[in-house]
Amino acid sequence: MKHRTLGKTGQKVSEIGFGAWAIGGTWGEVSVEDAEEALNAALDAGVDFIDTADVYGDGRSEKIIASVLNQRGGERPFIATKLGRRLSPHQASGYTEKNLNEFVDRSRVNLQMDTLDLVQLHCPPTEIYYTPEVFAVMDEMIAAGKIRSYGVSVEKVEEGLKALEYPNVASIQLIYNIFRQRPAELLLREAKRRDVGIIARVPLASGLLTGKMNAATAFAADDHRAFNRNGEAFDKGETFSGVPYEVALDAVEDIRRFITGDVTMAMLALRWILMNEDVTVVIPGSKNRAQSQANAQASGVDALSEETMAALKQLYQEKIAPWVHQRW
Repeated sequence: MKHRTLGKTGQKVSEIGFGAWAIGGTWGEVSVEDAEEALNAALDAGVDFIDTADVYGDGRSEKIIASVLNQRGGERPFIATKLGRRLSPHQASGYTEKNLNEFVDRSRVNLQMDTLDLVQLHCPPTEIYYTPEVFAVMDEMIAAGKIRSYGVSVEKVEEGLKALEYPNVASIQLIYNIFRQRPAELLLREAKRRDVGIIARVPLASGLLTGKMNAATAFAADDHRAFNRNGEAFDKGETFSGVPYEVALDAVEDIRRFITGDVTMAMLALRWILMNEDVTVVIPGSKNRAQSQANAQASGVDALSEETMAALKQLYQEKIAPWVHQRW
């Protein structure tokens, strides 16, 4: 497992992380046993960066992580969590000093950590990026010893660029994959210049880039891939990266020609992201041991050729960009 430095935190983290949304909820049923096996398998494979949030299963994900780490003992991996989405309604007016501190305190209890490694504003309303008082509260929590560093999880490139103006933002989490290439035009480069880490989420476009889905694939009723295709519950871009399902399936068939040897499409998709040195860590989700092991193997995949990279860029521009490029 190769490592990269997470911006101004100075922390070395595995370039493949563990995305813990799936073990919390809205991805269909995942038993506690499977969740624990998935996390253990990732850690056994050298993963030492875990990304979670307080709303993943209303704390379920954070609690499972704490339980596994307590059972394992030894050196603790770097843990990033998020806050803000517990607000109902989720509005900028709720981002108060009192609420933010209560959210952090709850995550400290769930994760059994006195000081959280990294806390990210969880895709807040756009106006939050124009509210310096919110970022001042995060600074105060660092001073109080509740958190070591903070970052933002964004929906839009423009939100990430605005967040970079705050000097203590240590990381930006965003969707970046073969189907969402716009961040590479400016944001990733600017983040690198300002020593801000990049956490790439939804790297497999909600599973599309595993190549295992087709027009007949069925999703459980509590899986966001069934109920959020048009943004009914949260931002549409979080589900299948915002690409219409049928359009994406067609593009996936074109990607199959680049698969060689023992490399799966998922490994290819993860390696594509890691080809950009401005990315710090990729956080594919996992629901079981096998998925965790396969994800970790992507760190050892050979670099993609210039020809392959160029072809995947052209595929994006011709088939995918019209649906997503100017939206996020």
